[in-house]
Amino acid sequence: MEAIGIIPARYGATRFEGKVLKDLCGKPVIQHVYERAKKARLLDDLIIAADDERILKAVESFGGKAVFTSKSHKTGTDRLTEVVNALDVKVIVNIQGDEPLINPLVIDDLVRTMQDDSEAVMATVVKKSVSEEEFKSRDVVKVIMDQSQKRALYFSRMPIPGGLKPGPDHFFYKHIGIYAYQKDFIFTFKKLPKSTLEACEKLEQLRALEHGYKIRLIETKFETVGIDTPEDLEHAKLLLEKEEACA
Repeated sequence: MEAIGIIPARYGATRFEGKVLKDLCGKPVIQHVYERAKKARLLDDLIIAADDERILKAVESFGGKAVFTSKSHKTGTDRLTEVVNALDVKVIVNIQGDEPLINPLVIDDLVRTMQDDSEAVMATVVKKSVSEEEFKSRDVVKVIMDQSQKRALYFSRMPIPGGLKPGPDHFFYKHIGIYAYQKDFIFTFKKLPKSTLEACEKLEQLRALEHGYKIRLIETKFETVGIDTPEDLEHAKLLLEKEEACA
């Protein structure tokens, strides 16, 4: 296979337990993620990596494909490596199980970038924002890129660059948490020692940067939302209603 999508889905989320199974417009959150990702044209397969029988049963009920993975994994990347270890595939897309508004075009852009850029071992997505609230929020990860606007220099939960005042003429880049990897690099990444920056920011991708690996960036115009709280779930419902995708 050329490219596959993996959706890590953990039941015991600290802030919002069972969030991937919460009802959103008559479907569990994970079903929205799966159905949208399934529309990506460049994925040869799509698999939900679950850690709980309740998730497996939910996926089975809507006809999705899932595998059971260890409960001991600390990150989605760890869960992903368990699934792809035995698979013959070049590119892996790690799709967050709590982002029900993921756009399939973003997935295809990631796969295409990994195929076209021979030096890319890892890629992710950014979006322009002029929101002062997002700029100040620790829940919104900010990204600084190089002058080519293709490589990440740093990711932070803090307002960066310092001194910026977001507004109509002043934007920053926020991180959209979806990643693509060359399969071989996933195992290299997993073996890297946890970095100081990763521990400070609680951002796993900083491990790659601190050890000298480049992260390719792709800009998107599509908005998404991660479900971390009941309020996020209500926000996602409002966005789906605007798309007329919520009955």
